[in-house]
Amino acid sequence: MKIFNGKHARNINGALVFKLSPVAAGCAVFLSALGTNVYAQDAAVSQAAQATDANGNPVSTVTVTGIRRGIEAAISIKKNSNSIVEAISAEDIGKLPDATVAESISRLPGVTAQRDKSSGRASAISVRGLSPDFNGTLLNGREQASAGDSRGVKFDLYPAEMLGTITIYKSPDASLMGQGIASTIDQRTVMPLDFGKRTVAVGYKAMRFGEHNNGLGTGTGYRSTLTYIDQFANRTIGVALGAVKFNDTGAEQFQADGWGGGAGSATYNGQAVKVPNGFKTDVQRDPQTNKGVMGILQFRPNKDFVTTVDLFHSKNTDNTKKTGLEGSVCGSTGSYDPNGVLTNATIVDGVATSGTCTNFKGDVRNHIEAVTDTLNSWGINSRLRREGWTVTGDIAGSKVTHDSNRYETTAGQPGDATNLSTISWTGYNGKDNLAPTYTTSLNYADRGQVVLTDHAGWGGGLTGNPQAGYVAVGTTTDEIKSYRLSAKHDMELGPLTAVEFGVNRTNRSKGRDQNEGNLVVGTGPYGSAPVPGTDVMVTPQSGIPVVAWNPLGSLGTVYQLLPKVDQPIQTDKNWDVSEKVSTGYLMGNLEGELFGLSYRGNIGAQYIHTNQSSTGTVVDTSKCAGVAGQACPAYVVRGHHSYNDFLPSMNLGFELPYDQMLRVGLGKTLSRTKMSDLRPGGGVSLNTSFHDGPILSGSAGNPNLEPFRAKALDLSWEKYFTVNGAKGYVAVAGFYKKLDTYVLTVPKTVDFATSGLLSAKTPLPASGPNAGSTVGILNTPVNGTGGNIKGIELTASLPFAMLSKYLSGFGVEVNHSSTLSSVNLLTTGLTVIDTGGVATIPLPGLSRQVTNLRLYYEAHGFRASIAAKHRSDFLGEISDFQDNNQLTFIRGNTTVDGQLTYEFGDKTMLKGLSLTAAVNNWTNSPFIRYAANPSEIAEKITFGRTYSLGASYKF
Repeated sequence: MKIFNGKHARNINGALVFKLSPVAAGCAVFLSALGTNVYAQDAAVSQAAQATDANGNPVSTVTVTGIRRGIEAAISIKKNSNSIVEAISAEDIGKLPDATVAESISRLPGVTAQRDKSSGRASAISVRGLSPDFNGTLLNGREQASAGDSRGVKFDLYPAEMLGTITIYKSPDASLMGQGIASTIDQRTVMPLDFGKRTVAVGYKAMRFGEHNNGLGTGTGYRSTLTYIDQFANRTIGVALGAVKFNDTGAEQFQADGWGGGAGSATYNGQAVKVPNGFKTDVQRDPQTNKGVMGILQFRPNKDFVTTVDLFHSKNTDNTKKTGLEGSVCGSTGSYDPNGVLTNATIVDGVATSGTCTNFKGDVRNHIEAVTDTLNSWGINSRLRREGWTVTGDIAGSKVTHDSNRYETTAGQPGDATNLSTISWTGYNGKDNLAPTYTTSLNYADRGQVVLTDHAGWGGGLTGNPQAGYVAVGTTTDEIKSYRLSAKHDMELGPLTAVEFGVNRTNRSKGRDQNEGNLVVGTGPYGSAPVPGTDVMVTPQSGIPVVAWNPLGSLGTVYQLLPKVDQPIQTDKNWDVSEKVSTGYLMGNLEGELFGLSYRGNIGAQYIHTNQSSTGTVVDTSKCAGVAGQACPAYVVRGHHSYNDFLPSMNLGFELPYDQMLRVGLGKTLSRTKMSDLRPGGGVSLNTSFHDGPILSGSAGNPNLEPFRAKALDLSWEKYFTVNGAKGYVAVAGFYKKLDTYVLTVPKTVDFATSGLLSAKTPLPASGPNAGSTVGILNTPVNGTGGNIKGIELTASLPFAMLSKYLSGFGVEVNHSSTLSSVNLLTTGLTVIDTGGVATIPLPGLSRQVTNLRLYYEAHGFRASIAAKHRSDFLGEISDFQDNNQLTFIRGNTTVDGQLTYEFGDKTMLKGLSLTAAVNNWTNSPFIRYAANPSEIAEKITFGRTYSLGASYKF
């Protein structure tokens, strides 16, 4: 496809290609072309008439309600923006289309969400095939702190009821701070002086979770909301208050882990046959609560001056409890777990489809992870307009504290037990360890036979320390403070209608503090203690009853702590990083005519200076065996690095006949790496299992890392229309991003003698090609060259009234995106689980195909909608059993939600009251992880449906 006839366009296999370097020169050439044929014009597009207050300020008026109100407001945001954006707008006060921000925006073109594998709710957001870390997330235009090691924001901390609009900027804008390569997601709260009168809205929704989920127990909960908006002192003072409370007792979820999906091996009648390798089945409950409070105060004494103070607080608690059984069927999981002997087997084509193995030592798991995330965000903004100038000052802060407590307990037979169990199975196919039905000779629900103990010698057996469980307690704190001063001056200078410039300073500090250790019971390596309580749980897949109990509060009563302070804990989980980012920007707004076509847009640039520093530890692994009770000697190290970036950008929108728009976005963007990657320090030890012989190997962070950088081209064609009073549009968008730099964790050959990581007492290789050498392999994140990512997005928002007035009230929203990337990452050095032996992996977060569909009807007080979301397979990120984020393959899925609302009309006594019924995850779509091959299931979690019934009242 040819884009333009100029020297910057070319054809390559029909793909959109544009010469992007140097970007600044390209923008200047384009601006010169615009200046040859321009005239001043009114840039405002047609809008609905607005009322004004005593000062002449606009006051929102509502001409439509419900679904149409939300759709048409979002269409107006998209149409009137100078950038390429997507938007979601509330259908009414406190009513985004979904209960969570992530669910709502994942319905937009090119946007998709990864579901939380504990709750099944949408959490992490990917835009245009890039992982959540590539998004900039704002609240009222200000950068927000994040809960985990990365920069990706948890949208669960932002209750949808507190937001009025969410805009996703897909093309860069010089006046926008905290941008990302993938997008910039700006969440906006309501502003009280934008409303014409006092408004109060209350709502309550009763909920049931996990319905029709294979006979598992359901959970109950509720969601209550309150919003109060008012104006005082002749509309010079405005107040908006909001509160949200959500409670979920947690439905039972079935989680099955097939140990990678591969087969085990055993000898039967002198031949090697395939047997089930192992399995892990859990029943999980995930009770959650969320409390959110919002307060906004506006003071506008006249039409030229306004000050806004906004406060936002949210607190999430999540207590995930798992009970289940795990074990190797015929093999061993530790020094106390002997290999089994296969008997009574039925062999078909080398596969033991049924059989019995002796010496089975099952591990009864009772784990709990309690997580609390607390967000506090605030801002003060003042704006003064005078004689064509607008001066704005803004100070703000955002802080997230992430507290976690993880208990893992094991129960079974002590290490010196002699009357070991047998395990039998039927229905094995040689591939799926979760397919068979299992039975055991030992009753794992009998507290007389099953005790709390180190059943398999996981702490090192007789030569190590007992490990009847594990505990990890940690806190991650992220705090951002920002200061901004900007000015805008209206003018008429060729194509320039206004010039805006300003400075912004952002100080960010983030740190993680983690303490871990073994849980010990009794005395000696075979110590044990009774399992408290009387509860029993049966996991659906194994069908084997097991003892169940809650280990919270058991430290100091049932268990004693044996601290573990080894190299990965000290270097990877204890660090502090700070950033000081200073940004100056200049942007001009454009209006004019080119080749007979009116256009509007902007051109500008940001100059960014970054000063980053970090603190970590270097561990002397020569004095540490890495086991509990033996601390690794360590000392504190610091890192520092500074660098500069110049980010030009341009957005142009050409107004075509028949209410069409052709948009072009061009610019350079960056996304900063995970803050945990910036930690200094690490450790090195002698690796005796290297394929070429012994060698020194280690791992470390990199305080000198610089951001991901990319050049971007965006094209969008949009057609808007109004038929029989209903608004709609269709759009086709294409994008190309050239990733100039990418952060990769790779094995580097280094001389540890000059790395600062090597101790004088660290043993060197005594044999092989590396004998006596200090040269070895260091796994560390580095800046490397990138690749590209490109795609196309198709969107339609169609009211059926355009076909016939008899279909008035019906409509459809549908979008589809197809995304490709040339980026392939080597798995070496990356924390990827279930690789299936593959050497390379795709770009994290990339689903090649994403489709969203929403059908709706709204008339006579009724509002009904059914929505489906589909994404294809992708590489996602989860938190593993060590509280580390790891990449994993996730199978694509389709989720379906439905909602029905009736709102009583103005002529009834119940005016303002609406009743709503909804169902989420209608098709009970599961969460499935796999090992490179989608047919090899590593973990499958089902959530069931969620039903809700609620009422809201507005007056």
